[in-house]
Amino acid sequence: CLLLLLLFCQRLEMSLSVVVGRALRGVGVAAPCTALFSKRALSVSSIHKGDDKATPTKLFDKILIANRGEIACRVIKTCKKLGIKTVAVHSDVDADALHCKMADEKFVLGPAPSAQSYLRVDKILEAIKMTGAQAVHPGYGFLSENKAFAQRLEAEGVKFIGPNSHAIEIMGDKIESKICAEKAGVNIIPGFSGVVETVQHAIEVARDIGYPVMLKASAGGGGKGMRVAWNDDETVEGFRLSSQEAKAAFGDDRLLVEKFIDQPRHIEIQVLADGHGNTVYLNERECSIQRRNQKVIEEAPSTFLDAETRKAMGEQACALARAVNYVSAGTVEFLVDANRNFYFCEMNTRLQVEHPVTELITGVDLVEEMIRVAAGLPLSITQDDIGIKGWALESRVYAEDPEKFLPSTGLLTKYIEPEGEGVRVDTGIYEGCEISMYYDPMISKLIAYGKDRTEALAIMNQALDDYVIRGVKHNIPLLRDVYNHPRFIAGDISTNFLHEEYAGGFLGHNLTDLEKNQLYTCIANVFYDFTLHYQRFKNVDALHNFFVHPQLAITINNEVKNVTYSQNAFGDVDVVIEGTDYVAQVSEYDYVIGDPVFRATLDGERVTMQFDVLGTGKYNVVFKGTTYPVTVRTLAEETVTSYFPEKPKMNFYDFIVTPMPGTLISLACEVGESVGEGQEVAVVEAMKMQNQLRAPRSGVIKAINFAVGETLDDEEVIIEFEPEVHEE
Repeated sequence: CLLLLLLFCQRLEMSLSVVVGRALRGVGVAAPCTALFSKRALSVSSIHKGDDKATPTKLFDKILIANRGEIACRVIKTCKKLGIKTVAVHSDVDADALHCKMADEKFVLGPAPSAQSYLRVDKILEAIKMTGAQAVHPGYGFLSENKAFAQRLEAEGVKFIGPNSHAIEIMGDKIESKICAEKAGVNIIPGFSGVVETVQHAIEVARDIGYPVMLKASAGGGGKGMRVAWNDDETVEGFRLSSQEAKAAFGDDRLLVEKFIDQPRHIEIQVLADGHGNTVYLNERECSIQRRNQKVIEEAPSTFLDAETRKAMGEQACALARAVNYVSAGTVEFLVDANRNFYFCEMNTRLQVEHPVTELITGVDLVEEMIRVAAGLPLSITQDDIGIKGWALESRVYAEDPEKFLPSTGLLTKYIEPEGEGVRVDTGIYEGCEISMYYDPMISKLIAYGKDRTEALAIMNQALDDYVIRGVKHNIPLLRDVYNHPRFIAGDISTNFLHEEYAGGFLGHNLTDLEKNQLYTCIANVFYDFTLHYQRFKNVDALHNFFVHPQLAITINNEVKNVTYSQNAFGDVDVVIEGTDYVAQVSEYDYVIGDPVFRATLDGERVTMQFDVLGTGKYNVVFKGTTYPVTVRTLAEETVTSYFPEKPKMNFYDFIVTPMPGTLISLACEVGESVGEGQEVAVVEAMKMQNQLRAPRSGVIKAINFAVGETLDDEEVIIEFEPEVHEE
């Protein structure tokens, strides 16, 4: 009987494994033993120097990940590689999130708002006790740099996979960290070494330092609570917004003021330290492409640093780590001027969002090293082991409108990740997931790795063209444009790059004449594919009917072109475009009805586009990252359509509409009040960022439809203006 019972349990366990495995594959989760990078695994086993340093079979039995999204999934992957069981925590709305599906166990923390879930230390401690987790990896954000959380874990006998609470406290306070850095011999930015108490105090300090200045939150990071001020008025506004934002994001509204270095590069050094006195730096990451002080593109190594500067920055970063007895992975951020002078900015006492680019050029799994160190083992590498092999680029793919850099929420109706040599995608979502207003709008991190920067750029461009995301707005169009910008290709960048090159927001890729012709050609191909498909479906057996309308009127961005399409008996296609001498020959045609991605070779050049079919002859076509609304008609249909008037567009100058779902934080006007063009009238908080809404024109406020504290949906009318009076 005992033998039969054992056999039954074994069969049951196998069946459950199969079911779980199928479920994971159904949402795009790799098998537990799959390498984190298809052709370049992140295991450091190949550079271990001896059996005494080799990673044991198990470092911990079970680790709880106190985070969500892509970073939780990233930590789980390394845990699976090491044979460590994992516990996911989640809010109510994240119950079916990818990190919950990947983990061995999951525990609900509370409602969607972070303060009621992912920031609940008591609930996380409850999860630890119930699951028996021996260690906690905090990821980044949330409680990752919370000294009280680290202390509570220590008191409970649970390992915090990160630095000690003393290092978190000193480095987490930008004022204290600056003092510590100066004592450690690290170059610092000129500024006021203390807390700025009032607006007037901030103005006095700014005048003393000399404009421009940076007002920044003493606690936290991620670009929140930071404003540049060029004069007294901007200091007043920046003080108010930065302190409010810091209070909301970190619970600490203290600010500091320091000299703003114009046209700097943001370059950071990755460090690793253990409890055995070993501290190493793993080269640099260039993070200068930013919007709202948040990174958008990172790369390693930097095009700007020479070996001497790299070594000096690395040594100063290690000196700072030693000064606070730092243990685990950390990042020291510097601002670097045009002469390669570098200044300490801050130290992030956690795993950085952009850590994959470092992993790829060094071959070091940073999460594995963090786990080893937390278990009391020495680092598996020395400084001599660390080199630079190849080049890596990382794109932060955000659910946001690239024109105004505002978050976008909604359901991912279509989601297909790019694949191939040199492509890595770190994500926490899958098709059918919802991007909500409660958390960071990051969809994924898309990483490209090549033998050099040229190859990495080519791989990244192709991966962006292949990346299918529908249901929300996203910043792939901007990313695609930046990677092909002459300044970026040349490495001529600074933290002002996006502001300088896209001052009015990203309005879309400007097609060259050749690209326009390629676009018309591919649209004609797809249209005739659909026409032939429909005729076959309707059982039209006379093939010549397919060629009844060889001439088409194709409209792109309100520009109409007549296009003539012909195909011979051998399948060769020629396309002639009106008003040009362009005649395209299409070969290596790779498209099947229903596929979102179209690939073909036009006159020897490989092109990739995405087609979203909206109806007969109506498409949204993505080319070079930008979406183009397209209409295809026969010449007769185009003639008839020209007689129908266009529907008048809504006059948005009479309204102020919320640009994204969020919470109304403040109102700066009243009904009946006269306001001037550009004047701030409201502030909306969305995804931890505060967004000023300004009057589109001068006028009188007719109505205010929401009260402070109310939740807003996308495109809701907050404020109405009295109609403009035009004199006869």
